[in-house]
Amino acid sequence: MTRLTRRTVLSGAATLLAAPAIAGGKYSPGASDTEIKIGQTMPYSGNASAYGANGRAHAAYFRMINEQGGINGRKINFISLDDGYSPPKTVELARQLVERDQVLFLFAPLGTQCNTAIQKYMNQKKVPQLFVATGASKWGDPAHFPWTMGWQPDYRTEGMIYAKHIKQTVKNPKIAILRQNDDMGNDYVGGFREQIAAFKDTIGADAIVIEATYEVTDPTVDSQILQLKNSGANVFYNVTTPKFAAQAIKKAAEIGWKPAQYLVNVSASVGAVLRPAGLENAQGIITAQYIKDVTDPHWADAADFKEWKAWMDKYNSTANPSESANVTGYAVAFTVAQVLKRCGDDLTRENVMRQAASMHDLEVPMLLPGIKLNTSATDFYPIESVRLSHVEGEHWTLFGDLVSRDAA
Repeated sequence: MTRLTRRTVLSGAATLLAAPAIAGGKYSPGASDTEIKIGQTMPYSGNASAYGANGRAHAAYFRMINEQGGINGRKINFISLDDGYSPPKTVELARQLVERDQVLFLFAPLGTQCNTAIQKYMNQKKVPQLFVATGASKWGDPAHFPWTMGWQPDYRTEGMIYAKHIKQTVKNPKIAILRQNDDMGNDYVGGFREQIAAFKDTIGADAIVIEATYEVTDPTVDSQILQLKNSGANVFYNVTTPKFAAQAIKKAAEIGWKPAQYLVNVSASVGAVLRPAGLENAQGIITAQYIKDVTDPHWADAADFKEWKAWMDKYNSTANPSESANVTGYAVAFTVAQVLKRCGDDLTRENVMRQAASMHDLEVPMLLPGIKLNTSATDFYPIESVRLSHVEGEHWTLFGDLVSRDAA
């Protein structure tokens, strides 16, 4: 079932076995013998609209599943609504999806602030807030929020990994930070500062020389980049969303500032960030990756890349293949389809969370080799490993070994 409105990207489709459903299954609102209704909020408009590619990728994946017969004989009815990256709007739409549309759960709603705004509500209603599209560390707290689970590596750990690399590779680092002024920025910088403080005996207690912030409603970050350069920093920790990441990289090049640059994974898209910033301005930038960079010819012969490319050509052909959201969107949609498959005919909200919290070495297409998903009733961090990568030519090039959350 598909419903299109001017503010939604919808409709469903998905993967896997299309075995007939058994009449008389156990159901919560949003599920039946023939349908699984899934809700989502996503910024299709506003300053974070680049992330809307995620929702469009999810819809394309669910279209594929429906064409293949659905999951255990049930078609996906996917309702994805535009919240404009505005927490008050997210609250309004989440209530609409749960109370009026009666969805089984919310899948991959995007944004740290947006998910924070609805976390208590979703847990009070006992409706899964599943595989949220943000890496804030708060999504791994089953003791207090048993209905909320993340998917991607958490921001604090990623920040700690960058700090360790700076210590290892930069002599006398003088670090400048640009961050989004919200929980996402706080989480990324919190882990980073914690690790830098642990190195004070070797790199000095004042290694961080300046920290500037911006609001998601700001038109540019040009003035902040000028401040960072004038600080004399030789390291730039770029904690921004795609629009501002591209601006920062481009402006740094325009004013001749050439620090060692670290770009957070949420903006490590060749199509959405590096190309708009100018690939010539992005050479050498470092990030942490857990998905395959489809612009890297190294993956051209990989079976999962070929399957992803065929899916893009058939179901998501209007999307930019170099945007990483089309890879993460595909991979997380595969993950939720696996969870639903394992639910069988027990499509209660309780069982959805039970299955999501019992993944063991799940192999997900388009994740880097060696990365598998593991969860438990006390571990709501599905992906806990990354590899560092740097821009080389027109794509990211991996270096070093996998780094896990526990080792960071």
